[in-house]
Parts: sequence; structure tokens; C-alpha cells
Amino acid sequence: MELIDGKKIAGQIKEELAAGVSRLVAAGKKVPHLAAVLVGDDAASETYVASKVKACQAVGMKSTALRYPATITEEQLLEVIDRLNGDDDVDGYIVQLPLPRHVREERILERVDPAKDVDGFHPFNVGKMTLGLPAYLPATPAGIVELLARHGVETAGKHCVVVGRSNIVGTPVAVLMSRKAARANCTVTLCHSRTPDIRSFTLQADILIVAIGSPRFITADMVKEGAVVVDVGIHREPSATTKSGFRLVGDVDFDAVAPRCSAITPVPGGVGPMTIVSLLRNTLLAANR
Repeated sequence: MELIDGKKIAGQIKEELAAGVSRLVAAGKKVPHLAAVLVGDDAASETYVASKVKACQAVGMKSTALRYPATITEEQLLEVIDRLNGDDDVDGYIVQLPLPRHVREERILERVDPAKDVDGFHPFNVGKMTLGLPAYLPATPAGIVELLARHGVETAGKHCVVVGRSNIVGTPVAVLMSRKAARANCTVTLCHSRTPDIRSFTLQADILIVAIGSPRFITADMVKEGAVVVDVGIHREPSATTKSGFRLVGDVDFDAVAPRCSAITPVPGGVGPMTIVSLLRNTLLAANR
């Protein structure tokens, strides 16, 4: 069994991005600028945005975090989006999800300028991705594809089973893995909460990508010997053995599943770092455009 070290691979990509930023600046262009809109005080979102800011600094990009109270109205947030769309210094930006219940996410995301949509969530970019046209790819799915490629996982002709159909991870990664491309060419099965007997499908997977949002959902008896497993989930659970009083676990029961795998991503240190560098890659692409 091999660990697919997302932290190490993300570090290599950061070096490449830093070189790209240096070339851009040397050519007389401005420093790429990524902005993040954060609404409310969700701890996980705060941590994620802080990681993005730190990553931007590491590669020489400019970053701005715009924080607003959970009481902001939908119209007020749309005004923020409009200002970012018109700000020539901002190359790309993200709206951190989830948003408060009184704000319709789809209305906010559709207002984002597709040319600055470095999260790849705008319907325009989703449509182009589905058609195989150049587009900003959603960060986590793009990170997964890159992670498998750089670890040397063969995908062509393999059966990839995706568990979870969210618009952020499951559905787009199923599209990317099925495309006619060097890093794809899989036969893809997309499972979800209404799929009967999910185990009968996961046992067929050469590559199993799990993003169902349920801790330790995938158990050893659901994975065939020699499979490659990508765990997108991340959850906190109490722990008496750690200083913090909790530990992070994924959607896969790692300790039980790992011995059956040819390769598996850890939690943390697997998909998470790749999500951030994919976002930075989109920002650099936006700056170059």
C-alpha cells in the first residue's frame, strides 16, 4: 500500500506556480490577485480561507479576504460581487460556501463574472468543462485528477466509482474522469444516497473517489483488493489521544481500508492541499488572460 501524498505534490506545484508568478511580474505584468468573500463565522470556512491566504503568500500572489456578517442581505452581497467584477486589480475571486440560509447560493454564484470565477462554479464554466472546452475547473475535482496523474495512477480503461453527487465534487469529478483525455478515459459510475446496494458498485472500482460527507462511510468490505482510493471527506471527531481533543477523519475508514489498497490518500494531507493549489493555478491562468 502506498500513501498518495497530497501535501508533497502540492508543494511541488507551488514551486511551479511561484516560478509562473515570477515570469509574469518580470514581463511587466501586475502580481496576480485572489480575493475571497467570507460570510458569517463558520470555523471550517475561516480555516480554509486562511489556508488560501497563506498559500498565496507562498507563491508570491496577492490575496484579500473580505469578511461580512451572517446578517448581510442577498442584495448587499450581490453589490459586493458587482464591485469585485468591476475591480481590475482582482484577477479572480471565490465566494466561500456555505452561505447563510437566507442567501440563495445559485443567485450569488451566477452573478460572478465567469472570467473571474476561479472556483469554477459558474454555469458558464461548468458547461464548458462538460463539453471539454478550456475553462476554470472546480478546484477539488481538478486537484484529484492532478493528484492521480502525478502519483502515476493509470486511469485509461479503469473503472472509476464516485460516491457522492454534489455539484462541487462528485458530479464534476465524474465528468473529468470520463473525458477523452490523457489523464482520464475511465468508465465512470456515479453513486449517491439513493443508490441501492452501493457496496456492489464500490467493489467493482479500480479507482474509488469518495465525497459523500459521512465519516468512515467506506469500510473494508466495500473495497476490492488493489484499488486506488481517494478520500475527499474531512470530519472532526473527539479523541482522547490528541492534544487538541479531536482528530480529523475522512469518508473512508482509513485504518481498515488502507491494507486492501494499492494506494490511498490520507486525511488530512491528501486532497485538501491539492484543492488550494488548483485554485491558485486558476488564479494564475486568469492573470495571464
